[in-house]
Amino acid sequence: MTFKVPVGVSARHIHLAQEHVERLFGPGAELTVFKPLSQPGQYAANETVEVTGPKGSFGKVRILGPVRKRTQLEVSRTDAFTLGINPPVRESGDIAGSAGITIKGPAGEIAIEEGVIVAARHIHFHTSDAERMGIADKQRLSVRLHGERGVILENVIARVSPEFALDMHIDTDEANAAGAKTGDEAEIIG
Repeated sequence: MTFKVPVGVSARHIHLAQEHVERLFGPGAELTVFKPLSQPGQYAANETVEVTGPKGSFGKVRILGPVRKRTQLEVSRTDAFTLGINPPVRESGDIAGSAGITIKGPAGEIAIEEGVIVAARHIHFHTSDAERMGIADKQRLSVRLHGERGVILENVIARVSPEFALDMHIDTDEANAAGAKTGDEAEIIG
């Protein structure tokens, strides 16, 4: 039996700790909601920053809220080449020993020694969806993307929580390779 899941393409973005929000946007600054995201309580903020590496930079990098305990920039491999860094492929939150970057906001600039990753492809499962599909947290899955140039992705990490909504997250490089876009359906095949 196969199961279908909605696809969400994740462009480069940053999660900030409150301390860094205030250093970049001023004392007492808070993130404001631009639009809700697919996961409950998550949102794209109105605020953006510039990120700079040894070889290049990107302006207007969207901040995703709410604030986190630690600052983390998620980029595609292509973005990493442009910046001149070599971040590891990791699950969100696993930033120990990862690449660093300089972040600039309207009120200040900070340099983080670690915190840049290429996010591992993953599927958010609500607990009830995971139970119905027989999938365990952290299980590795094979998933078929049906785009113009369909591909099979291996090592897609299952993330299970009663806080999640069913949604697969891939980065722009993966989506471009398959000709896939947000709103498409992917098929769990193994």
